[in-house]
Amino acid sequence: MTTESVSLQEFPCDYLFKAFGPATAEAAFADRVHAAVNRVTCVSRDALRLRHSRQGSYLCVSIVVYLHNEQQRQRIYQHLRAVEGLKYLL
Repeated sequence: MTTESVSLQEFPCDYLFKAFGPATAEAAFADRVHAAVNRVTCVSRDALRLRHSRQGSYLCVSIVVYLHNEQQRQRIYQHLRAVEGLKYLL
């Protein structure tokens, strides 16, 4: 039995990450998400898209990243899970 993870995603590809956090700290949360992704691969701040929840309590930060392999995707998720204020991650 192999311990390698199997990915259905074909690489290289554009991949969408979505991180949800508090709307009260909009700029700081968006900066932390951007910094987490940049720990793995360089992405322009302009690549971030911000959207508030219907009641304005939460902020969704979406970012499309060009990935070369599954390891990059896993490392980005690892760094995003450590972002202060993170409530939900897609």
